[in-house]
Amino acid sequence: MNENKPDNSQSLACVFCRKNDDCPNKYGEKKTYEKWNFSVHYYCLLMSSGIWQRGKEEEGVYGFLIEDIRKEVQRASKLKCTVCKKNGASIGCVVPTCKRSYHLPCGLQKECIFQFTDNFASFCWKHRPVQAITSNKYSSSLPCTICLEFVEPIPTYNILQSPCCKNAWFHRDCLQVQAINAGVFFFRCTLCNNTDIFQKEMLRMGIHIPEKDASWELEENAYQELLQSHDRCDIRRCHCKKGRDYNEPNSKWEVKRCQSCGSSGTHLACSSLQSWEQNWECLDCRRITYTSDFQKAPKHPLANSTNVTVTDCLLEESSSKLPRQSTVAQHKELLRQGSKFRRDISTILIELGFQIKKKTKTLYINKANVWRSALEQFQSQKFNPSYAIDVVYINGNEAGSQHLGSKQEFLSHLMHHLENSSVFEGSLAKNLSLNSQAVKENLYYEVGKMLAISLVHGGPSPGFLSETLFKCLAYGPENVLPTLDDVSDIDVAQIIIKIDSATDLNILNSVIKQHYNYLEVSGCLRLTTSLSDKFMLVKDILFYHVINRVKAPFESFKQGLETLGVLEKIQTYPEAFYKILCHKPENLSAKSLSDLFTIHTLADVQTLRFWNSYLKAIEDGKCTTTMEDILFFATGCSSVPPTGFKPSLSVECLHVDFPVADKYRNHLVLPATNTYEEFQANMDFAIRDTLRLEKEDRSHTRPRTLNASSNEEMLI
Repeated sequence: MNENKPDNSQSLACVFCRKNDDCPNKYGEKKTYEKWNFSVHYYCLLMSSGIWQRGKEEEGVYGFLIEDIRKEVQRASKLKCTVCKKNGASIGCVVPTCKRSYHLPCGLQKECIFQFTDNFASFCWKHRPVQAITSNKYSSSLPCTICLEFVEPIPTYNILQSPCCKNAWFHRDCLQVQAINAGVFFFRCTLCNNTDIFQKEMLRMGIHIPEKDASWELEENAYQELLQSHDRCDIRRCHCKKGRDYNEPNSKWEVKRCQSCGSSGTHLACSSLQSWEQNWECLDCRRITYTSDFQKAPKHPLANSTNVTVTDCLLEESSSKLPRQSTVAQHKELLRQGSKFRRDISTILIELGFQIKKKTKTLYINKANVWRSALEQFQSQKFNPSYAIDVVYINGNEAGSQHLGSKQEFLSHLMHHLENSSVFEGSLAKNLSLNSQAVKENLYYEVGKMLAISLVHGGPSPGFLSETLFKCLAYGPENVLPTLDDVSDIDVAQIIIKIDSATDLNILNSVIKQHYNYLEVSGCLRLTTSLSDKFMLVKDILFYHVINRVKAPFESFKQGLETLGVLEKIQTYPEAFYKILCHKPENLSAKSLSDLFTIHTLADVQTLRFWNSYLKAIEDGKCTTTMEDILFFATGCSSVPPTGFKPSLSVECLHVDFPVADKYRNHLVLPATNTYEEFQANMDFAIRDTLRLEKEDRSHTRPRTLNASSNEEMLI
């Protein structure tokens, strides 16, 4: 046998289909045999109905003897193709009652199925096997999991569905190319890696899976480039004085590669990585990940510090794909996995911020009633939480009274109103209250949505949720045990205290009898046969009052927090969110506040010295002003938001009598004075006066709806 293809034999057509095409994906490998002066497509040979492989692999053509091939060609010359009407149709439909014969290319054109397994059966377009059409639960197109182009999720000849992953769809051509490249050892479902079920179904549907190793395994030096490692810092602002290519192991200048692509790197110090164990992703990989995550935001079922940049703080790895499980089980699994799942809250919120579009929505906020203005804007059908937010303050109906406002100042005002609203109860740590008016107006949902929007759009840490309310959000109410501290109702607290302090069964029954109506209506009434029953009774009352009583408000509040994917992140990274939702930020030091500000222009050295002395005096308690007062004066926020200030804070020195703050630009102007005493007096006066006016505004602008009579269903 001679498999060489000299020039005079290149034009030989396949002896079965009479085509010169050399297309391995469609017809199999085309081989020309000079010795016998013919060419043949591998698939045409395999699928011909009247020939069998009687020889060994090295005999004839793939084990088909030459005399058998000539006999099959002779037999086919008498059969007319039902498609092209020409002779030579060597392939027939395997169904006994069907008399259709065709060439392989004609069969492919008519969407016949050729099974490359067992007896190599062929099915015509009338009798071909089909995949079952399940109820179409997909409202839109889905991507082919190989080429990622969108397809209609309905099984047809050209569109196939995975038998093991019902949401995996493929183009037939994509599957065939992958099968040829992967071979029988590596061809598997692209989602779940199933081999047996997947290959069996694909063979049934006419996908040829060659019995060979994967093409990439056969290529010489195919993985040579994997031996090369990327050792260069690609962060936009590399801080290493020795250059981007400097790499010193076991130091802060060691280069860490992107965990996803491995083709970008950063010095540990350039991305604030604390250790080599922390994972890091480059900006391109992070954008790809979160663009796909938020490409299709779900429609809502209800009706009407330190500055951090996106480039410099993408430090952690994406959470591993875990099996679907309860929130508590998932949390335990995360804790079990260890510190690689503990993520910085600023990183998480920055990632959520990737879904914010460039399109801007302007909010017109009346400073006389921030709550009502915000509520009207957020409830508007035109409001989209994924749009960037601009704030314009308006003062009633006065002409020309509009001016640009700081988004972070507005969100800070909004969080202050929410903390003191009657949808929450409690002094410092807040639980949800039962406010019938708020339920009627769907305000619990709106409050949850406002919290989510504030976090993603760069607002301050709320810091007022109780640990119990947070655990209900993170782990589910059924896994939470409230405490007496969660009960703000004095009457209910007294009942619990009386039951818990009962020293014998008679006293316990007397207390139960005294509050029989409350216990019966609340569903906590139980038969007590021993003093130890009081503990279960106390537990039932606590669970009813703190959780069951506010079940409807809680569900609505939780739905609001689903906005922009915040609730999902809370449940995935509870430790990170606990710090900002349940605790106020730590007090600022002189150094931390000073580090927040950058010098805007060439500053007066003496004024800067006064500024540093002023901050030190505040830290030492020699001034009534606090660090938080200065921050509020300059930005409208009394604490550093988790994602930092945008724009970053700046300061300059000018010859003015008093300090001036531009909260829209986060810019502070310091007065240039002759003495430190004059500087301190002017600073104290301006800051105290601003705080006094702010407190007066807040005392006159409490949200009416939220502070209306709650009409709570008292059961005592």
